[in-house]
Amino acid sequence: MNANITDDISATAAKGAARRGRGFTLAELVVTVAIVGILASASYGSYQNYLKRSNRSAAQQFMLEVMNRQELYLLDARVYTDAVGDTGLGLTIPAKVAQHYAITIALTAGPPPGYVITATPGGNQATDGVLTLSSAGEKLPLQKWEQ
Repeated sequence: MNANITDDISATAAKGAARRGRGFTLAELVVTVAIVGILASASYGSYQNYLKRSNRSAAQQFMLEVMNRQELYLLDARVYTDAVGDTGLGLTIPAKVAQHYAITIALTAGPPPGYVITATPGGNQATDGVLTLSSAGEKLPLQKWEQ
């Protein structure tokens, strides 16, 4: 009797091994796809936030570069300029910044004279909000500059 039970267990194990060798069942594949879908949807929002922070950081770096160039321009010309390109600061807006932000410089009358650099977001970045940097070093909105 023990031999029959052992033979039955061996036969059942052999059938299971043969079935496992053929591949996955439809139910296993559906569960796997569902789990991957849930993980992807959960991480997509975080990825979008990461892209916004990355684009904002690139714009902020460029704005700081404009600020530095403005001070050099003031030493040479004794005035600030509202032109970023060849007729002013001689800077080219990087493609990553130009793709997501419009950079403008507004001059303010003195005394003392000054300027405000504004980065207005567009496209996918539009919900991020406007960034400003003044000649006095004031960065608005502060929470966007501190992240």
